[in-house]
Amino acid sequence: MQNNSLPNFLKKRAFLTPDRTAIYFHEEAITFKELYHRSFKAAGQLQALGIKKDDYVGVLLKNHLDTVIILFALQLLSVRAVILNNRLTSGELVWQLNDSKAKFVILEPAFSEVEMALKAGVASLRCISKDQMLSSKAEDPIIQEEVDLSNVCTVMYTSGTTGNPKGVMQTYGNHWWNSVGSALNLGFIERDCWLCTVPIFHISGFSILMRGVIYGMPIVLHESFDVEKVLFDIKNKQVTIMSVVGTMLSRMIDTIKDAHLPEQFRCMLLGGGPAPLPLLQSCVEKEIPVFQTYGMTETASQIVTLSPEYSLTKLGSAGKPLFPAQIKIELEDGTIASSGKAGEIIVKGPNVTPGYLNRPEATMEKLRDGWLHTGDVGYLDEEGFLYVLDRRSDLIISGGENIYPAELESVLSGHPNVADVGVTGLEDDRWGQVPIAFVVKKDGADVSVEELVDYCMSRMAKYKIPKAIYFIDHLPRNAAKKLLRRKLREWLSEGRFE
Repeated sequence: MQNNSLPNFLKKRAFLTPDRTAIYFHEEAITFKELYHRSFKAAGQLQALGIKKDDYVGVLLKNHLDTVIILFALQLLSVRAVILNNRLTSGELVWQLNDSKAKFVILEPAFSEVEMALKAGVASLRCISKDQMLSSKAEDPIIQEEVDLSNVCTVMYTSGTTGNPKGVMQTYGNHWWNSVGSALNLGFIERDCWLCTVPIFHISGFSILMRGVIYGMPIVLHESFDVEKVLFDIKNKQVTIMSVVGTMLSRMIDTIKDAHLPEQFRCMLLGGGPAPLPLLQSCVEKEIPVFQTYGMTETASQIVTLSPEYSLTKLGSAGKPLFPAQIKIELEDGTIASSGKAGEIIVKGPNVTPGYLNRPEATMEKLRDGWLHTGDVGYLDEEGFLYVLDRRSDLIISGGENIYPAELESVLSGHPNVADVGVTGLEDDRWGQVPIAFVVKKDGADVSVEELVDYCMSRMAKYKIPKAIYFIDHLPRNAAKKLLRRKLREWLSEGRFE
C-alpha cells in the first residue's frame, strides 16, 4: 500500500535544522526552532478559540511575520486556510467566505470596517482580530504529526473568465511537489535565501513560504515592493533568489543604473507574462539571470519555466514543464497539436489542484483524466518550449494581478444607465496591461466617466478599475451575440480612441 503522508513540514524542519534562520522581517530574524515554537503557541491559541482540524478558516492578513506564524499554526492543526486577497472589497470577501463555508476569519486590526461588513454578510462567521488571537490564552494544541499529501492545505480564489470566483483547493502534495519541481529546475544551494515582496495571499508569495520550510532556506519577507529596501536587503542579507513581475524588474534595473547586483545573487523568477526584449537585454548586460515562468493558482505556482540560458534565444517563451509536470496542446476536436500549432494549454502533474471547492461541475469541466484544461492558448515549438498566445483567452495581467474582463463587465452592467459593456486590456509600459472599458449608454440616459469610475470604486479592488472608459454606440458581437473582445483590442491598436 502506497504511503501518501509525510512528517509535518514545519515540525520536521525545526527538528532537522533548528538553528538556521527561517524568516527575516524588518530587523528581526527568527530560526526554524523559534518559528515552530511561536506557531505551536499560536496553534494552541487558535484551538482555544474553537478552531479545529479540517475547519475552513479565512485569513485576511498582510505580509508580516505574524502572518507566517498564523499560517503555519493552521497547518500544525491541519486547518484549511482560505487565504483572502486583502485588496478586495468587502462584498467580494463576503462572497468568498460564504462560498467556502468558513466558520472563522482571522484579520488585521486595521480592517475593522471590513470586519463589520463580514459580520453583516456572513451568517455565524466568527471574526478574530490578529491582536486578539496573539494575546489570548493558549491550550495544548493537538498537533498533526503527519500530513496526508492529498489533504487540503489552502484555498485561494481565482476568477474565471465567466461567472463567480472559484476556490482552488491546494493540497499538501501540491505544495510539496511544486517545491520539489522548483528545486530541480532552479537548483538549490546551501546559501540560498529567497526575497519575498509579492503578497502571501497570492500563490507566488505563499509558495515561497512553503519552499523555505521544505528546503530549510531563509526567507526575507517585505510588506510590499520598495525598490530601495529590496536592493539594500539583496546586498546585506545575502539574497540569492527573488520572485518578481515585469514592473518590479524594470524599476530595479532603472534604480541600479550602471551598478550590478552582488555576486551571490543568482536568479530572478519572473512571472506575470513574458518580459519585453529590452528589459531582458538590460538583465543580460547587468548579468542578472531571469527565469521566465508560466503558472497559476491551480498549479500551486510555476509549472513551466524558461531557464536563463534561453531567455534571448527563446524570447517570448515560458519555457519547459518542471520535472514532475507534463504539458500538451489540445485542439478543439480533442486531438493533440503538432509543434507550432496553437491550441489549448493542458497540464498535468502532482502540483495540479484536485479541483474547486464545492464546485464539482467546474472541477469535471476543467480536470479530465488528470489533465487541467487551463483555457489558455499557446503552442509548443519543435524543442518543446511553450509559447503562451492568450492567457485565459481575455485575461488582463496588470502589475502581476489578474483582472478578468467578465468580472468588470458584470459590475459596470449593474449601473442603471449602462445598456452594454465590453472590457479588454491595453499594453502599458508601467503595468504590462491596464483594463479599458467600452460602454453603451441606455437610450436617453446620461452618465459620465467619473460617475462610472466612482461606481466601480465602491464595488471592486482598485487595481481592477478601468484606466479609461469610452462611450460607443454598439459593441462588436458575432452571430451568436458573443462579445468579440479581440475587436476591442484592434480598435485600441488602431488608435481610434486616442
